[in-house]
Amino acid sequence: MSNDSVIWIGNDHGGFELKMQIIAHLAKRGIGVHDVGSASTEIVRYPLFAAQVAEAIVQGEAKRGILICSTGIGMSIIANRYRGIRAALCTSVYMGKMTRAHNDSNILCLGGKITPAQEALEILDAWLDTPYEGGRHDISLGLILEAESVIASCGVWEPLNQMAPGEKKP
Repeated sequence: MSNDSVIWIGNDHGGFELKMQIIAHLAKRGIGVHDVGSASTEIVRYPLFAAQVAEAIVQGEAKRGILICSTGIGMSIIANRYRGIRAALCTSVYMGKMTRAHNDSNILCLGGKITPAQEALEILDAWLDTPYEGGRHDISLGLILEAESVIASCGVWEPLNQMAPGEKKP
């Protein structure tokens, strides 16, 4: 499968259950998934998983990703630190549509503990099915790119050991 037909997905413990439902939903739609974890509801650190998905997009290994934690907030914060990432935390179908149509978002962030599964799948479908409109929205994306070149540096993050006792890196 090409990187156009595979979505990278990452989660922490708060997003595991929703991730499993999303993977099944994507399979029904014939969309491949590259799952970077986590593989359970055991406590892990979300930035480690968000970084893998964001870096895959930055490096051209993927076009789109999905990140899920309890609220989606932490995942969106770390993902948006990466140059070229437009991660959007969506809590409604309208937000899922608009972030694709106007922002050309490349990562969808969801809250596994705040958004019911059926609603999350509807948001996901809106995000997947809505094309970027371009046109006047290109101006804003150009400004974002300009700002990124001034305020961000793109490199591979090597996290320091910030694990809790007994935790393992992904």
